[in-house]
Amino acid sequence: MKKSTKKLVLLSLFAAAALVLSYIESMLPPLYPAVPGIKMGLPNIIILVCLYILSPKEALVLSLVRVFVSALLFGNIMSLAYSLAGAMLSLAVMTVLKKTNSFSAVGVSVSGAVCHNLGQVIVAIAILENIQIGYYMIILSVTGTIAGILTGIAGALVTKYLNKAIKGDN
Repeated sequence: MKKSTKKLVLLSLFAAAALVLSYIESMLPPLYPAVPGIKMGLPNIIILVCLYILSPKEALVLSLVRVFVSALLFGNIMSLAYSLAGAMLSLAVMTVLKKTNSFSAVGVSVSGAVCHNLGQVIVAIAILENIQIGYYMIILSVTGTIAGILTGIAGALVTKYLNKAIKGDN
């Protein structure tokens, strides 16, 4: 199979997997109802895998597709604003950290998860014109770290498996 065809097929499979995980996550009850928006970040497993297996460019495309299609299918314009801000800040930070080769996939994932929350809080502060919302970052940093560890471990395992599968397929 041509390299560009293989990349397109992988990217399409990643998009489908990320959307399925977004759907599953949208069906789950809130992890901590007192603070809205706390989720596991299951689709971020796939974004992390794409970043490691393909490239930052493909991870950006995947992230944008996931955010827009998820908002269209499972959300609204407000969820789009929050998700887009979080996803873009998260991906930017993860890309920089990955390029340094100083962090494991778990470290990259944790940083991405916390920055995803930060992006969403910044949007909330701007929309609601209330700086006090920034206090949510205390809780969101803790929950983001936990979610980032779990998604990072899952992403590292999937990346390891897929790398073996891809290299075995000449």
